[in-house]
Amino acid sequence: MRDARASLIRVVAAVNRVGRGRAAIRVVPFGYLSRMMKRALWQGLVAGAAGAVVMTCGEKVEQRLTGRPDSHVPARVLERLTGMGERPGRRAVPLNRAMHFGQGALVGVVRSVMAQAGLRGPWSSAMFAVVRLTNDQILENATGVGAPPQTWPRRELVVDVLHKTVYAFATGAVADALAARNGPGPGQRHAAMRTGRRSDVGPLPKGT
Repeated sequence: MRDARASLIRVVAAVNRVGRGRAAIRVVPFGYLSRMMKRALWQGLVAGAAGAVVMTCGEKVEQRLTGRPDSHVPARVLERLTGMGERPGRRAVPLNRAMHFGQGALVGVVRSVMAQAGLRGPWSSAMFAVVRLTNDQILENATGVGAPPQTWPRRELVVDVLHKTVYAFATGAVADALAARNGPGPGQRHAAMRTGRRSDVGPLPKGT
């Protein structure tokens, strides 16, 4: 009886040690990731909104040069996503702006998460341009408002890719500047462990 009791005590103590160890392992990265995501949320909304403004200015300049009319595709997508009645012509302008700037701000959070993680600079903005284009096409195709890009006239495709790229790089510049105030991200600290292009560098120590 005494031996069984002693064994039970040892088992409970071992479980407690494991539990404390797991808690220690989880709490450190979770706390860091939680803070990182909170920063990424507001910084991404700011960066995405700024990128949408820059993209809009570029679109207006391009339209003056090419004579291209306004597109009401964003309004059509928003109408179908929300179940609203479709409004033709000028009546769609407020919805167009809401979708245009709202989507730009929200998708900017992705770029901010990238910046917080250490994915910064032109290379990361180019990666993000694909995300922005993909986000547009998922919504447009899922609602039946748009068709796959490979079916578009080449001129329309070039114009759309150009403006989304401008958005991506403008958003990236703001997101990177905001993230830099908190120092280098984990990915950048990992890259700084050993200089050059290497494949034999282990991960950062836990908790750093």
